[in-house]
Amino acid sequence: MASVLNEKYFHDEPAAFAALEGIMWPDGEPSSCPHCGVIGRANRLAVQRSKPSKKHPEGKPVYGLWKCYACRKQFTVRKGTVFEESRLELHQWFQAAYLLCASKKGVSANQLHRTLGCTLKTAWFVGHRLREAMRELHPVSPIGGKGKIVEADETYVGGKEKNKHANKRLNAGRGAVGKEPVLSLVERGGKVRSRHVANVGAKTLRPVLTEQIDKASRLMTDENAVYPAAGREFAEHGSVNHSIGEYVRGDAHTNTVECYFSIFKRGIVGTYHHVSPQHLKRYLAEFDFRYNNRIALGVGDLVRTASAIKGASGKRLLYRDSSVR
Repeated sequence: MASVLNEKYFHDEPAAFAALEGIMWPDGEPSSCPHCGVIGRANRLAVQRSKPSKKHPEGKPVYGLWKCYACRKQFTVRKGTVFEESRLELHQWFQAAYLLCASKKGVSANQLHRTLGCTLKTAWFVGHRLREAMRELHPVSPIGGKGKIVEADETYVGGKEKNKHANKRLNAGRGAVGKEPVLSLVERGGKVRSRHVANVGAKTLRPVLTEQIDKASRLMTDENAVYPAAGREFAEHGSVNHSIGEYVRGDAHTNTVECYFSIFKRGIVGTYHHVSPQHLKRYLAEFDFRYNNRIALGVGDLVRTASAIKGASGKRLLYRDSSVR
């Protein structure tokens, strides 16, 4: 990993801007002005300096500036992305994106804080903005298709009630009390789609299955009673009964989605330790993204990082909104 981080754009700001422009603007220039939308009226400006400050008496150099001669406004390639108005250097954003994309079980905010040399608060927000960049925008085409198999299963995220303080404990018994339900759909040899759901009842899960899976697919599930009715809408529905120790019958099994859950749970338990309900969807987006851009599909760490950075376009996540979105 150290040799990869020696790439110039990981430690040199002009090179980082050149790399980001290459990712966002394959033609070498902005397709349109992010302020007014006019095409072909933007020109690159020379490097300028920001206003002097105590930390930078002569002002900081401002790289990658462009000016639109239709609206007379300036902008950089950061405009309209999750990197916009960030005080973190762009090459540090590249480092953070690479670390998050190359680590199978994620990178904690504390690790980013130590690596980037920024505050813990900044590192936490950087992680969430990068997860937002990894998030798929809807609508997206269904997974599966004719002759393909899609596995569906649900899991619960959260600590055991017995480990909580007595005044926070909802139920001393076992089960899903106090945990957050997650539904994942995995196409064998393909992609995964995960969603934080309100519950695992038929009224909640059935619309997700019919929306996210191609009707020509073969659906594989466990013995959960919510699946048979939904399964009739697909080319075939196969299931296994885990309660009696049946895990594989022919090509009917849910082992692929269980493997995905194992990676996700190791990330939560071993790296993040605790995930609040309002942020769970972004952690799911992170693990989905790495699974959908994995080595087995021919996607290496650098390509995965570039893909995540490209996904930052058109997305903004403000700190004041990060806890409620």
